[in-house]
Amino acid sequence: MVQASNRLSRRSLLSAAGLGGLALLAGCGKGDDGAAVVRVGYQKNGVFLLAKQRGEFDKALLRAGAAKVEWLEFAAGPPLLEALAVGGIDLGGTGDTPPIFAQAAGAPLLYAAVQKLSGKAGGILTQANSGINSIADLKGRKLAFTRGSSAHNIAVVVLESAGLTLDDVQVVNLGPADAAAAFAQGGIDGWVIWDPYYTLAQQQNNARILLPGGASGTGGAAYALAHRDFAAKRPALLAAALDALAADGHWAEQNRGAMAELMARETGLSLELLRDTVERADFAYTPITAEVIAAQQTVADRFHRLGIIPVPVKIADAAWTGWKGA
Repeated sequence: MVQASNRLSRRSLLSAAGLGGLALLAGCGKGDDGAAVVRVGYQKNGVFLLAKQRGEFDKALLRAGAAKVEWLEFAAGPPLLEALAVGGIDLGGTGDTPPIFAQAAGAPLLYAAVQKLSGKAGGILTQANSGINSIADLKGRKLAFTRGSSAHNIAVVVLESAGLTLDDVQVVNLGPADAAAAFAQGGIDGWVIWDPYYTLAQQQNNARILLPGGASGTGGAAYALAHRDFAAKRPALLAAALDALAADGHWAEQNRGAMAELMARETGLSLELLRDTVERADFAYTPITAEVIAAQQTVADRFHRLGIIPVPVKIADAAWTGWKGA
């Protein structure tokens, strides 16, 4: 579906941030803080998945005083942020853009740790026979990405590098699975996407790389995000959780073959595909620094300047610097 506008109303902002169902979920309330149950949101990829499967994360938190670790699976970043916003989880991870939308919508999140990304695990694709040979050629054409995702920011940056804006293309707001189907059927001209969809499209759907990931300053970041109450009431547990995530990230970087095997078991994707994608992935978690805050502020300012989010966002107000690194 093509967006009617590239500007988001307050209601649309809530939806893009994953907070559209906030009123419904708020009634669920929070868990028993006195029980020191740490609730962690994860998706079937990356370090959070590894942390759940290896079990070292749980052991580390139990040693640090947690009574229990509960893992809750989410299909994507927006619903994970929704759960974080209403206190359904204490910790989770997403790319750089979703928390900006959530912060603009008033979610009580904190940036607790960062993964600096090379951007190699994604990029912009077009069909091999599309006749589109540069970003400038996308003018007037259909460009697909998931609104509120890291791909949204990449689209903005890349178009600006070619002297274009989102108003110069036909923006198609689709989740990865729907976009993959549309791309395979020739319904979109360009697609901003990440692995494993990025590699799958090249292998199965005659996709050609229009712009490789990491070009035009599109590396970006991913974040471990914490609920404000968890950070305020359990700072030692949060620090221990980040230590454990960093240790799992280091393990993944040193054992990429084993990481690919784990992801193949969990996702059902081929081991050959995942060996390829894992080689390009970034796993290391590091502390939130002034440099990290400034980089994320640049993204937030860009979205506000373009009117994509209706209110300015101050990243420093949501930065947690209580973790100094493992």
